[in-house]
Amino acid sequence: MLREFCAENLAGVREAIEAGAQRVELCDDLSAGGITPSDAVIKGAVKAIHALGAAVMVMVRPRGGGFAYGEEELACMVRTIVLARTLGADGVVFGCVREGKLDLPSTRRLVDAANGLDMTFHMAFDEIDPRLQLESLGLLVDLGFSRVLTHGGSLSLPIEECLPRLRTFVDAARGRISIMPGGGVTWENAESVALALGVHEVHGTRIVRMPV
Repeated sequence: MLREFCAENLAGVREAIEAGAQRVELCDDLSAGGITPSDAVIKGAVKAIHALGAAVMVMVRPRGGGFAYGEEELACMVRTIVLARTLGADGVVFGCVREGKLDLPSTRRLVDAANGLDMTFHMAFDEIDPRLQLESLGLLVDLGFSRVLTHGGSLSLPIEECLPRLRTFVDAARGRISIMPGGGVTWENAESVALALGVHEVHGTRIVRMPV
């Protein structure tokens, strides 16, 4: 099972990798749900994380709040994706949702910029109308995403209460795209969550047991 550590800049990254994290989602400002880190942090983090033997996924989200982006924001996101690729990041993490629907034009634009980078569609997926989520999952497969990071419901709910919905996603994915549970997944429950869902990737800020 792959454990992805969600990091605010480089805080705790070395400790997390030494504790068993194999991949890092690199963000800034986790209080806002994670936004794009600075260019300097991306550059330094990619080098440092690779030296520790782990992969790095760069968050591409210009601000907190919703996931409907204007032209200037999308241009900024494209620039970040190009920079991440240039600096040797393994992949990028983004999501575009507008009025409860997957924003296909914006998503396609960012996919084109990624140009072969590994791609995660982040928890914006949980903002899609539940009646449209399974269809959207298929669209993300077609667009080339490797995985969807999802809680399977409101973050106010414990992850255990979201397992039935997450299982629906796993069944619909049929192995074509990875469903990566996050939000309340920790080193204490990661194995039981993964086993219950039959998934091979889990995500969180406490996904490995860190030294006190």
